[in-house]
Amino acid sequence: MPHTETPGTEAAPARRLRWWTELPLILLVYACYSAGRLLARGDVSGAVDHGLALLRFEQALHINFEHPLNRLFTREAWIGIPADFWYASLHYLVTPVILVWLFRSRAVRYRAARTWLMTSTLIGLIGFALLPTCPPRLLDASHGFVDTMAQYSSYGWWGGAASAPRGMGGMTNQYAAMPSLHVGWSLWCGVMLWRYGGTRTAKAAGVAYPLITTIVVMGTANHYFLDALAGAAVMGVGLLLAPVVMRNADRVRAQFAPRVAPVAAASSAAGSSIVSAGCQTSAGERIPRQRESRFGAGAEPSASPKDAGDGAPAPAR
Repeated sequence: MPHTETPGTEAAPARRLRWWTELPLILLVYACYSAGRLLARGDVSGAVDHGLALLRFEQALHINFEHPLNRLFTREAWIGIPADFWYASLHYLVTPVILVWLFRSRAVRYRAARTWLMTSTLIGLIGFALLPTCPPRLLDASHGFVDTMAQYSSYGWWGGAASAPRGMGGMTNQYAAMPSLHVGWSLWCGVMLWRYGGTRTAKAAGVAYPLITTIVVMGTANHYFLDALAGAAVMGVGLLLAPVVMRNADRVRAQFAPRVAPVAAASSAAGSSIVSAGCQTSAGERIPRQRESRFGAGAEPSASPKDAGDGAPAPAR
């Protein structure tokens, strides 16, 4: 039985995304991410209280993995220095590279992946605003943490303000630690590599990258273990909300985009009737104005079986 669709419910073809529209959108979201980190500074004493509360909770459950990792990174420079470079750079390099790769070679999957990442990032900004948290490296030394970024700052471009370049520490919010978007973004990158990489190497990188990033953020004393868990949870919520965001975006676009009327098939190819000026004619019949133009004013066509009435006799053969 042939499938018929209700008029107006036909599936519209996927809209092709263009780089000159995607780039400003990504830059806008990143600007909101950076501005949100700056604006959500909160009270320093409150941030310290939040950080100590997380640390005490972890110690009660014996999940304060950042303590032994930080001691290891502090003692072994051959681990601590590469970890600092990892923390200060890959977060801002790997994510855009994978976005570009998806856009160029996995265009069908790109929009959903981009929406997932952006939605999760905006959720993370809400966390920064509601729960400013002092990272372990900024706690009093009596709590047992060493700021490896400051310890090994002579090897890189960063200073004492996390991964910010020297002299630019005032342009970052060091208390935007909960959730850890370093972990969240790395998890997104890992999922993309695992699903669309296509090779064993890509899948291995998809597993290794978020795991190493999680270890790095704790070993450098930039995040608690609970920050890392919160970063993964934010990505999970963003994944669930991404389809809703895309549907709402499509509705908004449909309201402002010009509505295109469906185009009828050509009458000659389909053998359908010819319609002109609201009058329907049978196949081969000419409308009155066409008759006049063909035979001249006042002239009438000669009688023929086609133009004669139904009672006219047929010519002898």
